[in-house]
Amino acid sequence: MLFAVLVTALVVVSVVSAGAGQYGLPVSDVVRALLDKPLADPFAEGALWAVRFPRVVMSLLVGAVLGVCGALMQGSFGNPLAEPGVVGVSSGAAVGACLSIVFGWTFLGAFTVPGLAFAAGLVTTFSVYALSRSSGRTGTVSMILTGVAVNAVAGAVVALLMFIGDQAAREQIVFWQLGSVAGARWSYVWVALPLVAITALASLVVARRLDLLSLGDRQARHLGVDVERLRLVVICAVAIGVSAAVSYAGIISFVGLVVPHLVRMVVGPGHRVLVPASLLGGAVLLAAADLLARTAVRYADLPIGMVTALIGGPFFFWLLRRNRTKAGGWA
Repeated sequence: MLFAVLVTALVVVSVVSAGAGQYGLPVSDVVRALLDKPLADPFAEGALWAVRFPRVVMSLLVGAVLGVCGALMQGSFGNPLAEPGVVGVSSGAAVGACLSIVFGWTFLGAFTVPGLAFAAGLVTTFSVYALSRSSGRTGTVSMILTGVAVNAVAGAVVALLMFIGDQAAREQIVFWQLGSVAGARWSYVWVALPLVAITALASLVVARRLDLLSLGDRQARHLGVDVERLRLVVICAVAIGVSAAVSYAGIISFVGLVVPHLVRMVVGPGHRVLVPASLLGGAVLLAAADLLARTAVRYADLPIGMVTALIGGPFFFWLLRRNRTKAGGWA
């Protein structure tokens, strides 16, 4: 029933989102375009295929990979409050994007900013993993603390780049950090799609072992799980998926935190259901957030990261309060 609801919501939100915006289109026209039937208005058909559909697909891809990476991080860390940004991938990607913006690098053409963001996100994540290793093992606490330190350094570097950049660069950096899929094009979608697919397939492969890891590292080792290899696979999958998402959509918070936790509340902690459900739930949530960002204010396109933060912030506070209450009340 959960998957039926998520798939139905995915289809409905996608179709409605494709038709919504400053140039509104009826749902019937969107369906006709998807069925490859000509529309009476050629401008509407061109707008759908050149602007709306790439944006909807990109929002689905970004939301899906953030949702599934959140489930991977929470399963690997054994903490329902963990999210992909813990390992520094988002802040590292921000440094790469800001370097390209401030210094005007264009050696990859239109792919320079996302390309540098993707590479910097990977480097930062693997640096956190390498720095957190102790005696050949990676502890969750040491990785979290290392991630906090690396996030702080990356934030300082971004602030420095904003300081030395001109006014146009500062405005572009601020807009990029707020997150948006407004600039999505089919060329970007085809680059992001295989990276998201790799992350999704890896998450499905490790789902059963994450169930065993939830028993504890020692118990999982007794049951035949190579804990270090499992965590390395998870970190690699998260690095690839989130770097791809951030490089094209900017920093979008709370999706990786909220979606897996909501799914866990409905179906329990089993990762063989949690992982694919988080993938679908993340896609639905971000597509709905993008729809709200385009329609909440007339003739304005709000940053999607701001919308998810406004929704996720109160939810995170409620989640903390709920956990504290279960643990015995407020101190």
